Amino acid sequence: GERGAERKVRLQLPNGQVYYYEGGQGAERGVRREFADGIVQYYEGERGAERKVRLQLPNGQVYYYEGGQGAERGVRREFADGIVQYYEGE
Repeated sequence: GERGAERKVRLQLPNGQVYYYEGGQGAERGVRREFADGIVQYYEGERGAERKVRLQLPNGQVYYYEGGQGAERGVRREFADGIVQYYEGE
């Protein structure tokens, strides 16, 4: 960004994790986290209230979540072969 308006877009850790951010300076929020083993987590929400909405595994499985930060619960699981499982409950 312009001088004085720089914003954080990525954070790389020595353990291989990479965090990705969106938003203006001072309002950056986490939107994705990649692990060295290929797992990818996706987040939505405003800064400080980001909640996990999806988890992708290297084997093709995808988990979907609902709920607020710290209270996310699995609602759907998709397998690479097309099978889909649905979950209910708090």
